[in-house]
Amino acid sequence: MSPFNLETCARPNILTLEPYRCARDDYKDNGTNVLLDANENAYGPSLPASMPSSSSGPQIDLLGLHRYPDPHQHDLKQLLCNLRNTHHHTPKAITPDNLFVGVGSDEAIDALLRCFCVPGKDRILTCPPTYGMYAVSAQVNDISIHKVPLLPAPTFALDTDAVLAALSNEKDIKLVYLCSPGNPTGSLLAKEDVRRVLEHPTWNGIVVLDEAYIDFSPDGASLAEWVAEWPNLVVMQTLSKAFGLAGIRLGAAFTSPPIARLLNSLKAPYNISSPTSALASYAVSEQGLATMRANLAKIVAQRDRLIAELPKIPGVGKLMGGTESNFLLYEILDAQGQPDNVTALKVYETLAEDKGVVVRFRGKEHGCLGCLRITVGTEEEVTRFLESLRRTLAEVNGQGGAAAAAAKDEEKKEIAASSVVA
Repeated sequence: MSPFNLETCARPNILTLEPYRCARDDYKDNGTNVLLDANENAYGPSLPASMPSSSSGPQIDLLGLHRYPDPHQHDLKQLLCNLRNTHHHTPKAITPDNLFVGVGSDEAIDALLRCFCVPGKDRILTCPPTYGMYAVSAQVNDISIHKVPLLPAPTFALDTDAVLAALSNEKDIKLVYLCSPGNPTGSLLAKEDVRRVLEHPTWNGIVVLDEAYIDFSPDGASLAEWVAEWPNLVVMQTLSKAFGLAGIRLGAAFTSPPIARLLNSLKAPYNISSPTSALASYAVSEQGLATMRANLAKIVAQRDRLIAELPKIPGVGKLMGGTESNFLLYEILDAQGQPDNVTALKVYETLAEDKGVVVRFRGKEHGCLGCLRITVGTEEEVTRFLESLRRTLAEVNGQGGAAAAAAKDEEKKEIAASSVVA
């Protein structure tokens, strides 16, 4: 018999790893569900129904798939630079030398850890509540985390003094991961707060600004071009959200040329497929941008509708956080009018199981007691969600609120409550 023992062969930090979870681990899409859980663009991709057959846009060369893709993606990088060279923050221009493109923002998150952190020694700093993949990637790479919570809701602003103090007093912090707009908060971080971290007089490390939802924010909000001014700034973006291209997995990291060279040196040689490159290039071309902006206007209209209608539903509490994304974070109240995790979890489960509407329970996140995160859907999806939520809250709070909900199966509750934010 082989002496193989998985428990002693695998790395200890991997053996204890909890995999990334989303609501669809609990509620699969059956084709009729309204999916308002993962902050996708419900209006679809920034692409035509069929790719153009003329020279009006990038082509997908199916006959060329026997060849490896371009390892450098210069043309795609230039289109991304064209999009972000707004000169709101600097007169300088960024170029393809400032870019790393990867398989979603997740590749950049992991690549930065591998590039700058020594396993078992160095640490990163995060500001909860925040995106869960920073913690997952850190554990995979045997990197510990120092947490400095955001200031309390409703602002969820960066506690800049506490971050600066941590960078002064805590050892071996190499990366600071900041999310703006935040997930699940939906709040933009103040540019001046980011500047203060970048200007720390003694800390030798990298500030990583995750702008996955930046296109739902006001014009000029992105700090991507600011990497031309700061050698230790990395700004991550994705085509998964506003561009509606979650399925192609394309992310970008804007940074100084020396850091970009490091990231491009350690990536797999052909990490971006030819079809992904062609689809991404079309999405950030003038034609694709026109489609994205038209869809964006529809999302903003439905976001405003949710902000107007949700407070009218008995059992819905305060809006927590900001409105600079394609999702909203709201308190759910118990029968006594208090934000309550048991009630919120019961509403989350009832919406999915009985109404076919999947949102996200975020009550276990720091500062998010009793909260659901709701992705902005189409007009029809928002209509169905609002009516389903109204009926569900009446049912849940009409059954004695938290006392009745507490009898819900504990195992299922823990699965949902411990899931990682998407």
